[in-house]
Amino acid sequence: MKPRIDFYTASPDALKAMIAMETAVSKLPLEKTLIELVKLRASQINACAFCIDMHTADAIKGGETPRRLFAVTAWREAPFFTERERAALLWTETLTQLSLTHAPDEDYEVVAAQFSPKEMVDLSVAISTINSWNRLAVGFRKTPQA
Repeated sequence: MKPRIDFYTASPDALKAMIAMETAVSKLPLEKTLIELVKLRASQINACAFCIDMHTADAIKGGETPRRLFAVTAWREAPFFTERERAALLWTETLTQLSLTHAPDEDYEVVAAQFSPKEMVDLSVAISTINSWNRLAVGFRKTPQA
């Protein structure tokens, strides 16, 4: 796949805003392993090879096991995830596929049982941010290094 444009150099001001969002997400008081699972799952749904590669590597550096990472696509069937992680992965799928899901009450209730209101907003911002990165990377064909 041929890259289209380098979005970092094409619009430095827009990317400063994106980097500011990413910096804010990195400072949220949610578990770093949970955030990496969320980033990986959203990137899988969005078929963002660049982000899948990056967040798999970041998760492993952060102590995540390959076994759990391989199972993220089948998290509902895999016994490796906590109820809190399951709720975060559900919310990730719900918000990433918003046009299909419309964020149903059932999904919200699962998340609300595991996260405080502040944490729910923080989690939603993290999901929104990775979805924005995915759209840039997929739209402009940013690919991982071979």
